[in-house]
Amino acid sequence: MGMRANGGISVIVAEKTPLLQSSLTGLFAEDPRFSRIRMTSDGRSFVEAVAVESFDVGVIGWEMPNLDGRGVLQALRDKIGAPRIVVYTGNANPDLPRQAMTLGAAAFCSKSEPPAQLLDVIGTVAAGRMAFPFIDVAGLAKDPLTELTSRERDMLATLTIGYTNRQIASRLDISLNTVKFHLKNLYDKLGVASRAQAVVYYLTEYHPR
Repeated sequence: MGMRANGGISVIVAEKTPLLQSSLTGLFAEDPRFSRIRMTSDGRSFVEAVAVESFDVGVIGWEMPNLDGRGVLQALRDKIGAPRIVVYTGNANPDLPRQAMTLGAAAFCSKSEPPAQLLDVIGTVAAGRMAFPFIDVAGLAKDPLTELTSRERDMLATLTIGYTNRQIASRLDISLNTVKFHLKNLYDKLGVASRAQAVVYYLTEYHPR
């Protein structure tokens, strides 16, 4: 997979913000490297479009409606002919590039970078190379669960049996605000966005059938 015969790169983008969609469309139009651009507004429509059309490179966010970045990468991991994926996000979690690489992404670009940087990263990926900020590759296979504190492990255990925040606070004898604080840290370390995703991660990654 790579550039089309006419030399142009075809790109599909999942971006929930209409303003950024418009801005990126304008940037692509001004750059002769790109021949065909398709915009979608969420992860689910991105995966559906990839199922019926062929693209060189896909650009996805990490936190998207309907299906997040992790879900998109998992859905496309074994799909023959799937586009190479660039994760483009404003999420500042320093572990996200590692998570994206582990899930099969070809590149990671922060929205804090100038938009033109994204176009260069897409060009790099279309040419068959990967593009990531520095990653400690020795840690690629590490288990995020080993990084949890004992309190965060307790939190995860209560989530898997369906406890509400109030029930967790009562069980662990802490305040609701403290529960929310620990849950946010837990979600960040696992690379998920909700308690449902945390439970699914625990059941599929740590206790697979």
